[in-house]
Amino acid sequence: MTNQEQTNDKEATQKLFKYWQTRTIIVTMIGYAVFYFVRKNFSFAIPGLTAEYGITKTSFGIIMTLVTIVYGISRFLNGVLADRMNARYHMSIGLFLCAVANFAFGWGADLSTIFTGQTGGPMFTNTMVLIFGIILILNNLIQGSGFPPVARLLTHWIPQNELATKMSIWNTSHSIGAALVAILAGYIMGSMGTNMSNNPEVIASIAANLKIDATDTEKMKSVIESASHYGAWKWCFWIPASIALVGSLGLFIGLRDTPSSVGLPELHKTHKKGKYSSAEFKAFVNKHVYRNKWIWILGIANFFVYIVRFAVLDWGPTFLKEAHGMTLTNAGWTVAVFEIFGIVGMLAAGWVTDKYFAGKAHRTSLYCMVGVAVFMTIFLYLPDSTPSWAMILVLAMSGFFIYGPQALIGIAAANQATNRAAATANGLTGLFGYASGLVSGVGVGYMVDSISKVNPGKAWDYVFMMMIGMAVLCIFIFALMWKAKAHGYDELETKD
Repeated sequence: MTNQEQTNDKEATQKLFKYWQTRTIIVTMIGYAVFYFVRKNFSFAIPGLTAEYGITKTSFGIIMTLVTIVYGISRFLNGVLADRMNARYHMSIGLFLCAVANFAFGWGADLSTIFTGQTGGPMFTNTMVLIFGIILILNNLIQGSGFPPVARLLTHWIPQNELATKMSIWNTSHSIGAALVAILAGYIMGSMGTNMSNNPEVIASIAANLKIDATDTEKMKSVIESASHYGAWKWCFWIPASIALVGSLGLFIGLRDTPSSVGLPELHKTHKKGKYSSAEFKAFVNKHVYRNKWIWILGIANFFVYIVRFAVLDWGPTFLKEAHGMTLTNAGWTVAVFEIFGIVGMLAAGWVTDKYFAGKAHRTSLYCMVGVAVFMTIFLYLPDSTPSWAMILVLAMSGFFIYGPQALIGIAAANQATNRAAATANGLTGLFGYASGLVSGVGVGYMVDSISKVNPGKAWDYVFMMMIGMAVLCIFIFALMWKAKAHGYDELETKD
């Protein structure tokens, strides 16, 4: 082969690699965003379920805690599995099963009626809570098949020196998915369902469930709004489930596994060392993940990052409705703005990491958590007379900073463990992240219910004080790995 032919062949290979790299990033971005449609929609159904069935925030908090922990365990187990399985099948089948679970959510009241023979009352409600809990646990066991296959895919398709920037671009899929489902679910809850506002029995039932005095004209507006969209919560599950079915098909058609699966050269040699089931591979994972102190520090930091993130995402619509009197539609848009600012924050954090910190994502994360603490504090002390746009802007700036670490911890874990164990490392850090549900789920729910009994107007203030404390603690945890290297490839390739 002549030099010119070799040059042409190399250029053709590079062009084809670039095509598959871009295709992989785009397809996984869309696919993972759709995973959010069938996970975060539940938060927007909560106000409707509370109004119609009187389910307490503590009950929802317990459910959120259970499913968050289950999701964390699932992320870990799927991380171990993802380093051994074809990512195309792993991700597409997972999304399909999540869609099936969400269709089941919409029939939760019908299932409760079948089991109890009742259409209301304590037994009916408790049975429905149990049904929701079981389906949510199953859903979140499957939801863990979303990110781990992506962690494996991207570390095979993106060079290490570009990973922070390009994976930060990919990580916007979290915010895109959460923002879109916030808008969609907010619209569904604010415009769909059956108008029962002229039914006095329904009005009385909702007022009793929300513990609102019928003589309080101002608070009764919330009751009328809920009655006007009776049963909308069902569509909050069915419509996203339909979108997820289409998304699962798109993943199956659009994805391929590693570069070698389409006849292209791999980026690193590390994936070739031994078979995935061999003792050598297990020893590799043990050294570079389970006995790697940087992975454990990143995991602990992730715990606190996710407390702040999920406290806003899971409770945001309820908090904005109760503490600031927003309609659910406007609350949905506010959470969406939080997510949109998060997208910009992620992109900025990734660019700064590669441009100014030589890929040391943990350093960028430290500075981001300082920003989170500052803006959460500002939000807490905003006077009641603050215009809505200013309040939304301050909350959005918290989103700008919290999503930097949310994206960068996964990148740092992947780089420290190398592409050979990236999914396992992300599974472990994800386990810590979703264990945060002990605080952001039942912790927040119980806190609000308990404080509201003695000091109704200040319950959410204490929630924000807690989040600020978690952000400050996280700053010190990131400081522990200030001197860590950007990645673990140098040691491996020196040995080769």
